[in-house]
Amino acid sequence: MCLPAHTNTGVAADSKAVIRRLIEEVIDEGNLDLIDELYSPQMAAAAHRWIAPFRESFPDVRMEIVELIAEGDTVVGRFRCSGSHLGAWRGHPPTGRRFERVDEVYIFRVHDGRITEAWGIEDTRSRERQLGL
Repeated sequence: MCLPAHTNTGVAADSKAVIRRLIEEVIDEGNLDLIDELYSPQMAAAAHRWIAPFRESFPDVRMEIVELIAEGDTVVGRFRCSGSHLGAWRGHPPTGRRFERVDEVYIFRVHDGRITEAWGIEDTRSRERQLGL
């Protein structure tokens, strides 16, 4: 059964709004309490395990949303990440250095207003190089 295009567009817009909140309110502003609202219960614990330590390592992190593309419940985001290395990260003590505009691409699945799957690629090598690691 095919759904009318406007129905798919509404789901896509709603899914993009969830990802926009994740980036702006959780990653950028550090409102970690929203993780349980934005992720499914099965995904929330994993999200806490990577977002909280990353924010501790880079407390001023900012994710620029370059592009969000959505089809139904799938959202692909292209981001540029910047931040200062002020806490331990991957076993490295803080360098005090800043990384700028590290490219990241993530694919999210959103169901009933919550992220149920996430997969991503980050240019970690560029981040390490900029931090002198």
